[in-house]
Amino acid sequence: MSRVLIVGAGITGSLCACLLRRELQNRVQIVVWDKARGTGGRMSTSRPPDSSCQSADLGAQYITATPAYAKKHHSMYSELQTSGLLTPLRAPIEGLQQKDDSQNFVTPLGMSSLVKYFLSNSGAELFLEHHVTGLFRRGASWEVHKKTGGCDTFDAVVLTMPVPQVLQLEGDVPSLLSVHQREQLDTVVYSSRFAVALFFSPDVDLKVPWSARYVTDNPVIRYIAVDDHKRNAVVKGRGPSLVVHTSVPFGLEHLEQDKEEVQPIILQELQKLLPGLPPAASVKCQKWRYSQVLTAVPDSPGHMTVLDQPLLICAGDAFSHSNFDGCVESALSVLQVFKTKLGLSPP
Repeated sequence: MSRVLIVGAGITGSLCACLLRRELQNRVQIVVWDKARGTGGRMSTSRPPDSSCQSADLGAQYITATPAYAKKHHSMYSELQTSGLLTPLRAPIEGLQQKDDSQNFVTPLGMSSLVKYFLSNSGAELFLEHHVTGLFRRGASWEVHKKTGGCDTFDAVVLTMPVPQVLQLEGDVPSLLSVHQREQLDTVVYSSRFAVALFFSPDVDLKVPWSARYVTDNPVIRYIAVDDHKRNAVVKGRGPSLVVHTSVPFGLEHLEQDKEEVQPIILQELQKLLPGLPPAASVKCQKWRYSQVLTAVPDSPGHMTVLDQPLLICAGDAFSHSNFDGCVESALSVLQVFKTKLGLSPP
C-alpha cells in the first residue's frame, strides 16, 4: 500500500493527505490529482485579474463549529488559529441564525488557504488538470486513467469528488459496488447554485451597513457579502470584493445554462437590492452543480470502502455532513482504515 492516490484537492482530499502523512509518515507515498487548474474545490478563493482588488471566496463563506465539534476537533482549530489561517467572525452578518452556542470562523487569506495549508503539510505530489475518467483493477493495484490520456498505477485510491462523478467513472468501479452501496449512493442529494464575485477598484466605497447579508425576499439572490470585510482582510490600497450566492431554486432552474447566460440575470437582481452599486472592475461567475449535500449516505462512518484489496475508498461530506467538521470526520475515518490495513490500529 505504498503508493496512494487521492482524487480531489478540496478540503477532504487535503485533510486526508495531511493526516495520512502525519500518522503514517514514510509508509506511504501520497499523490493528489484534481481536474481543476487550482486547489480548493468548494472552498475555492478567486483571485482578481488585477492585484489592486481583493480576492473573494466563491464557495464556503465561513466555518461554524458546534460546541461538540469545537471540543472534539480542538487541536485542529487551535492549530489553524495559531497559524493565522482561522479567526473568529466578528463582522456583522444580517439574518445569520446562531444556534447552540456555535462559534463562527473566517479565513483572512481565503478559504483555499486551509486547503493549501493541509496540502503543504502533507508533502504530497500535487497534479492539477488531472481529470480522472476511469479506474481499472490490475491485480493488487489500480490503473487510473486521465481525460487527457495516459494512466498511472497506485496501490490504493481515495475518491473525494462528488458522488455523481464517482458513479460516472469508467472501468471496474460500477461493477464493484454492491447493490446496497449503489442504493446508498443513489440517495445522496446536492443543492445547486451560482456564485458571482465582483471586484472593485481601490477608490470604491460600497457603503453598506453590513459585511454580509442573507436575503429572504428575492427569488434569485440568497446571500451577499463584502467579502474582504467579512474575512477581516481589508488591505489599504486594494478595492473591495463583493460575493453573491443565488438561491437553490434559482440554481436548479438554470443549472443546464451556461454561466455566461445566467450572470446578467444575477447582476440585474443585485442592482435592485443595491441601487447605485458602482460598476465593477471585473466579474467572475461560478456554477456550483454540487454545492452542499442536502441528503448524505445514511448511517455512514464517514467513508465507503468499495474494495479492500486493492483499497478503494469513497470519502467526503456526502458520507458525513456538509461542513468543515463533516469533512474532518470523513478524513479521520479514512485515516482509520489505512491504520487498520497497516496493522497500526485494531480493526
